[in-house]
Amino acid sequence: MEYIYSAMILHSAGKEITEDAVSKILTAAGVKPDTARVKALTASLDGVDIAEAMKTAIAAPVAAAPAAAPAAEKKEEPEEEKVSEEDAAAGLGALFG
Repeated sequence: MEYIYSAMILHSAGKEITEDAVSKILTAAGVKPDTARVKALTASLDGVDIAEAMKTAIAAPVAAAPAAAPAAEKKEEPEEEKVSEEDAAAGLGALFG
């Protein structure tokens, strides 16, 4: 991103976007410029109207945010079987029987 930012700074300042200018901005920012990336950036911007590209990017519709997730549905816990006291006693009797 810093390579693109350096080109935007040069454009904003009304300066020509050259390999040397981009490299100087990156160096001033403490970034060691990669010569191949600087060349690729300047080559890709050759003949591009940056002001028009920025207007187009600003005017482009923003992707709609994904719909909010529906509220978590309360999970229904299975109803516990109602055990009569007699059945419970019978079960306990089997343990000690």
